[in-house]
Amino acid sequence: MSELKAGFIGLGAMGWAMAGHLKRVGLLAGVANRSAAKTLAFAQEFGVPGAADPGELAQHCNVIALCVSADADVLEVTRAIAGAAQPGTIVVDHSTASSKTAIEAQKIMRAAGGDFLDAPVSGGVEGAKNGKLSIMVGGDADALERVRPVLEAYAGRIAHLGGIGAGQNTKAVNQTVIAGIMQGIGEGLALAEALGLDPAVLLPTLSGGAAQSWYLDKRGASAMRNEFNVGFKLALMHKDLGIAHDLAAAAGVVHDVLDKSRSDFAELMAQGHGDEDVSAVIRLKRRG
Repeated sequence: MSELKAGFIGLGAMGWAMAGHLKRVGLLAGVANRSAAKTLAFAQEFGVPGAADPGELAQHCNVIALCVSADADVLEVTRAIAGAAQPGTIVVDHSTASSKTAIEAQKIMRAAGGDFLDAPVSGGVEGAKNGKLSIMVGGDADALERVRPVLEAYAGRIAHLGGIGAGQNTKAVNQTVIAGIMQGIGEGLALAEALGLDPAVLLPTLSGGAAQSWYLDKRGASAMRNEFNVGFKLALMHKDLGIAHDLAAAAGVVHDVLDKSRSDFAELMAQGHGDEDVSAVIRLKRRG
């Protein structure tokens, strides 16, 4: 591949930070977003070209990273890129989608003379801002090596999990584990409140022992303060857990945690809390 010219599509809380890191290391050649206003705002702040659509971005970028919301978005954007891309263009998808979508998107890009990597991320908004995301990649190993400098701009860890779809399957496992962690944290902290324990003493004590976790450290105190405006939206987690549930059901493994978490998040969404952080599950644990 010639000199890397990276584009970024999807300027949400995480995508904005990730694209900013690409600008910092001199690789960002343009951005695009469904909202033109956000594209313009980023372009003005960082001094990079803003494209009206993915096809326009593909005309002058040979690596394009995506961070969008749903499977349909991934395929729509990939088709638009493929229609205008130069041969050798690689799409790196940081969205959380199904492995089936990744397989289809790779077919689309390979038909256009390029390639596609599924590369979902973990680490939250903090990880994106700090450039310390964990990236789980599926797809061709050589394609990953060609685009590695792009990922290194915002990664603390890059792992190649296998062929196309392996990254998304790993993310499904990741979200399943997080769902269980959040169930335990929610119930534990609700019990702590009912027992009158002081959060200022409780939380560092828990984090100093076997109960320590990223979510307890990052979301425990805010959950006990009823602050749910940071982190990963539970409506998106509900979508992710649907992907994990389908995989678990097809694999024939137990999925009780997934079922409980999906039910809880659906109830919270119905109550109007879909835009809150996943730690809002504590709301349901308090009522007893």
